[in-house]
Amino acid sequence: MSSYIEPIALREAESANDAIPQRVYPTGMWVALGGILMFFAALVSAWVVRKGLSTSELEGRLELPRRLLAVNVCVLAASSGVLEVARRRLGAGDVKRFRRSWYTATALGIVFLAGQFLAWREIAAAGVYVTSNPDASFFYLFTGAHAIHLAGGIVALLLITWRPMRHLTMATATQVAAMYWHFLAAIWMGIFVLLMIASR
Repeated sequence: MSSYIEPIALREAESANDAIPQRVYPTGMWVALGGILMFFAALVSAWVVRKGLSTSELEGRLELPRRLLAVNVCVLAASSGVLEVARRRLGAGDVKRFRRSWYTATALGIVFLAGQFLAWREIAAAGVYVTSNPDASFFYLFTGAHAIHLAGGIVALLLITWRPMRHLTMATATQVAAMYWHFLAAIWMGIFVLLMIASR
């Protein structure tokens, strides 16, 4: 597949004629991340309230595949780190190594989603479903919502290297994508901690 990545200097020159300043896009991403954070914060608040009303003896304890979920944490953290390396390589003008690192980070994101699917299958195989108990419901809700956001991020990562951006330079596109990806990695770490608390 041919690459659409153009030299940075050329893209920067083209963007000089763009009516929208490049700094607008990272600002817009910060606003979007704030909205996503509020969404997950609302889920956490609902979970905390529900935990306060629960009767553990009647509802039972949620058994989670802790090792698999911990591996998923490491995979997504590695993906976030590699993506940042890719972004810096692009800034240094090393397009070939940028592309290699960018694809590696994307592949790790796909591996993470596969790991989440395995976790869902393992829990379902144990007879725990969305309606089994409140903790199970929140497990599927937390992980499902995060997986949907991450799947959208994977699509964005692929689009950045497969087709040219109409208004964004490559530097801006990778910066915005990295912001979103790092944010999702941090959100997953928080979800993991909550899940470990819920399953105690």
